[in-house]
Amino acid sequence: MNRRLPLAVCFITGIIMLIQFFIPHPLFSKKIYNEALRWAIVISAFTLIIGIESLIRLHANKIRRKVPGWGYSVIAIIMMIFVAVVGIWKGIGEGSLFIKIFRYVLAPLNATMFSMLAFFMASAAYRSFRARTPEAVLLLCVALFVMYGRVPIGHMTWEKIPDIVEWILRYPSMGAQRGILIGVGLGVMATSLKMLLGIERQWLGGAGGGT
Repeated sequence: MNRRLPLAVCFITGIIMLIQFFIPHPLFSKKIYNEALRWAIVISAFTLIIGIESLIRLHANKIRRKVPGWGYSVIAIIMMIFVAVVGIWKGIGEGSLFIKIFRYVLAPLNATMFSMLAFFMASAAYRSFRARTPEAVLLLCVALFVMYGRVPIGHMTWEKIPDIVEWILRYPSMGAQRGILIGVGLGVMATSLKMLLGIERQWLGGAGGGT
């Protein structure tokens, strides 16, 4: 019973959400979808509580064991509590302390983190573009040509280079991306059907199939 009920809920909910894409009736296409969306918002509030509890437990364990960098865990917990108290006490409207923290502290930190990721991406691209095979040589040449055509010096060298780069991005590259997306979509469909039919049960805490 402890497994049949979640499987039944998953199957019924999945079928209802699937039907609303194919039946153009207000009951299925709008009302049920909007009601399910409201339920998802309510459920997400509980998942937020679980996420906060997991975050506190993770950093508390680091602080208790004095692992390297445990001071950052102290700062993380203090700032999480401080921002939550500020948001509840002073509100989150325009000009509030909460918005100022988000705009002048969190946003610059996010920008710094993503700017650092650019160097890791460049390093990974360098390792991936090593010309060990003919396919890697072709990938390297096309990538260098696209990057060259995207900067002003490419247009200064020959005015047709940006047009060629645009053609590469619009047709060969887009075709490859769509092929990947189609494969991902088929994988999502297969996984969804396995979950609806009860074949895939890892989300129940099991080890896969079984009864």
